[in-house]
Amino acid sequence: MRLHVGCAMWNHTPWRGRFLPHPLPPEERLRSYASWCNAVEGNTTFYATPARSAVESWARQTDPGFRFVVKLPKEITHERRLSGADEELRAFLEAIEPLGPRVHALWVQLPGSFGPGDLGGLAAFLHRLPRSRRYAVEVRHRAFFVDARAERLLARVLAGVDAEWIPFDTTVLFQSPPTSDAERDAWTKKPRVPRRSLALTARPIVRYLGRDSVESTVEGWLPWIETVIGWLREGRSPTVFIHTPDNADALTLARRFHDDVRTRLPELEPLPEPVPAEPPTLF
Repeated sequence: MRLHVGCAMWNHTPWRGRFLPHPLPPEERLRSYASWCNAVEGNTTFYATPARSAVESWARQTDPGFRFVVKLPKEITHERRLSGADEELRAFLEAIEPLGPRVHALWVQLPGSFGPGDLGGLAAFLHRLPRSRRYAVEVRHRAFFVDARAERLLARVLAGVDAEWIPFDTTVLFQSPPTSDAERDAWTKKPRVPRRSLALTARPIVRYLGRDSVESTVEGWLPWIETVIGWLREGRSPTVFIHTPDNADALTLARRFHDDVRTRLPELEPLPEPVPAEPPTLF
């Protein structure tokens, strides 16, 4: 029984010297992060296909059981809207090959304008993808969350290729007005949709966004604790990513989420012991 937890990135300035050793060369930063968490969102690949040499470095810094949920480049999902991007997709798949089994799923994040009328394009795209990999889709159009027919149609498309539906739970953020610059920025950028907690596959993936307040973030994830425990007892293998608007404490919060689940399920495999941020002293 194993729960994977992680953050939106593995290198964040507020973590340096506080949670992670500093300074660290780029080729050691992911290794240090991986001593805290056993998964990470591959958000950087949204902006550009990475160099193969960079991906080889990521593989060297993590063990085969570490999970990357790697986002497809925006050129494919947002600019081409899944059409006419075969060359770009081929280049991306070749670039991430060195990660091997660490690629838990390829993440198809779709723009908010991608609605029920676009499902034919999504189905065609998913059916063209190599069957040797797993896929997960994140939608932001409100109809998929409030229109039962649209929800059923999307679930049917995903089930046809054994793809997961990634929920991005922002409900806690929008429960009350923002109280910091980071929260105000998140209010303008994050999707405001109802919470969805139904798994389609044996490997559900959750993105949870709390508040800059640790207490509010922990209180808000309580429904996910129950859901994840249920999934684990069913034999599923979930991955949960913890976000806050400023992400200053996201690294410790991800571990705390894992600890909260493990308190209820002691048989859950523990996370590794983090590398100390500072070297040990003699006195």
